[in-house]
Amino acid sequence: MHKFVKGRTAIRLMRVAFLVSMLAIISSAFSVKAQETIKVGILHSLSGTMSISEITVRDSTLLAIEEINAAGGVLGKQIEPIVEDGASDWPTFAEKAGKLLLEDEVAVVFGCWTSSSRKAVKPVFEENNGLLFYPVQYEGLEQSPNIFYTGATTNQQIVPAVEYLLEQGKSKFFLLGSDYVFPRTSNTIIRAQLAAAGAETVGEEYVPLGGTEFSTIIDKIKEAAPDVIFNTLNGDSNVAFFKQYKDAGYTAETLPTLSVSIAEEEVGGIGIENIVGHWVAWNYYQTVESETNTKFVEAFKAKYGEDRVTSDPMEAGYFGVYLWAAAVEAAGTTDVDAVRAAAGGITFEAPEGTVTIDGDNQHTYKIVRIGQIREDGLIDSIWETEGPVKPDPYLCTYDWAAELPKPEEGCPAPATS
Repeated sequence: MHKFVKGRTAIRLMRVAFLVSMLAIISSAFSVKAQETIKVGILHSLSGTMSISEITVRDSTLLAIEEINAAGGVLGKQIEPIVEDGASDWPTFAEKAGKLLLEDEVAVVFGCWTSSSRKAVKPVFEENNGLLFYPVQYEGLEQSPNIFYTGATTNQQIVPAVEYLLEQGKSKFFLLGSDYVFPRTSNTIIRAQLAAAGAETVGEEYVPLGGTEFSTIIDKIKEAAPDVIFNTLNGDSNVAFFKQYKDAGYTAETLPTLSVSIAEEEVGGIGIENIVGHWVAWNYYQTVESETNTKFVEAFKAKYGEDRVTSDPMEAGYFGVYLWAAAVEAAGTTDVDAVRAAAGGITFEAPEGTVTIDGDNQHTYKIVRIGQIREDGLIDSIWETEGPVKPDPYLCTYDWAAELPKPEEGCPAPATS
């Protein structure tokens, strides 16, 4: 009897050992499966006033992820996107950024449009050593170790746009913008640039983001008699403005505007008949002639529909994923510090042309293009730089910008030949 009990005990112990072993194998299998993907965040306004602009950036970001996964992924792993809606609300952007970093533990976030949303999430990324790839042109005067800027900074859009208008004989500028960081800071820069050139700011007006009433402002435009309007309105406010502007009798021929937040996606929402002939300033248009861009446009339309258009911010969102993937491959890890150290000098043949990460300020070398809106809603480049322009977010290379804020460490010394 004693031997029988001992035998049963031994069998039970063997069964327990077997179960423990199986659980360990299953746990290991789940662990391996969890490690097969690299989670990344996508954070854009999918609702609210900014959704007119931001949904397409989400779409192009997902396209890049799909392409990279089809080519084998990053470090042999598939990229797993987690999409969140900032809802055109800056506190919501900060909340969602925290969720992506702390709960989802993403390796990087691709997102934001407005400078207010970027500034809302900036401390979240810095405090948690997260990584944000920001795809939209902005007002400059910023750099962060936790942000890579793939959209234009001021010397790659605002400043050359003003220079172009001055070359066209425009000397009386009316500044119109949404009431938040980007337009107000940009207009501070524009006023300094105009003053140095002997030109004049004859009016400056702002409306709340999402504002739709422009009758009073149009009356002020009539009274000020400018020869050009520099437009920094964002979101669907542009729809209301250009309709009311046209109804007031203005056209591109009678009083042109130059906009820096209207691309192909917004033109359709505004109505081509309301904005045809007006100018814009960007780094990319769907009409850029290159084999790379042809493939990009075809891939985007194949995924989302022939009626969809490509545009500058969504193109910067697209190639930002590729730049991050290349930096991760160079670093051999998704660790933020290692990726940052490896990123400087990385280049990519983007639809807009060759883009390169500046290792000093984590902005991107970009070609500057002034465009004119066509009757079919696309945009022709009517002027462009000979090659990519080095990013200068603090305008350190412009004498007239000496009084503007500079980085804490001061401007870099001028390059010597």
